[in-house]
Amino acid sequence: MTLSVVVPTLNGRDQLAASLDSLAARAPDAEVIVVNGPSADGTTGMVRDRDDVDVLVEISARTLNVARNAGIEVASGDAVAFLGHDLVVEESWADAIRAGLDEAHVVTGPTHQTLQGGMTTDELEERDIANRHVTYFNGGNVAFRARTLKRLDGFDEYLETGGARDAAHRLGGIDARVTWGAGMCVRREYEADGGVTERDWGWKYRALAYRLVKNYGLRPTVARRTLVHAAEDAYSAARGVLRGDGTPTGWLGNGRDVVVGITTGGSDGFVARSRDRTSSRNPHGVSKRADRAVARYDWR
Repeated sequence: MTLSVVVPTLNGRDQLAASLDSLAARAPDAEVIVVNGPSADGTTGMVRDRDDVDVLVEISARTLNVARNAGIEVASGDAVAFLGHDLVVEESWADAIRAGLDEAHVVTGPTHQTLQGGMTTDELEERDIANRHVTYFNGGNVAFRARTLKRLDGFDEYLETGGARDAAHRLGGIDARVTWGAGMCVRREYEADGGVTERDWGWKYRALAYRLVKNYGLRPTVARRTLVHAAEDAYSAARGVLRGDGTPTGWLGNGRDVVVGITTGGSDGFVARSRDRTSSRNPHGVSKRADRAVARYDWR
């Protein structure tokens, strides 16, 4: 099995360099593809100076799913892995991919995060929705059989967030098996100056409504799941206001964003479902356009 590794990046030169170093040491036979968004930190020069990157694709879009699809376009391996630019692979990573794909269509694994008080990791998340078994995966540490990825037509470029979760729903729709490879470990180091990113509530619920309506149609299950998520977040945010972590005005503004997001996403999801009635449910996939790359450097 030949392995291609797609590493999307945007303004993460130093973290990317560490990620590429780990691939060179622990997956030396893999085809490495870096897809660089419009970075302004010297990423292009750093990558071009290395001899362990096979393809560099420059894109103008800042959307992760566009970057993933741009990497899929040039990948030549029987298996295609996606690795976050801020992650380094551990010793057993490549072997775990090959073992996992021998028995399943997709394999994902744990992310270890080194903290001041120890280390955290994650586990497989599964759910049954509308008679479909959905196994979620980490979009920054996942590998597909190339033919499975082709059947999905890659990732849905409509989504600015939630592209991996959407793909998990679509994998369930084609009865593709996702397995957990405990040895497919990646690591994210603790950063003392890391801050908390403010959540975009509008896009969170726009993406949620879009992928549920697109994949399952307009049904009570979809409405119930969306409303349950919204109620839980509203309750949590209200408690934050009472603790002094937020303001009533901010809480109301977030609520407005949630309503607009659900309305927009649901409408767009219905349109997308109508546009693509195939099992891939991807009207914004790899095959739908050929103008993602601004420049391409191929050293294979």
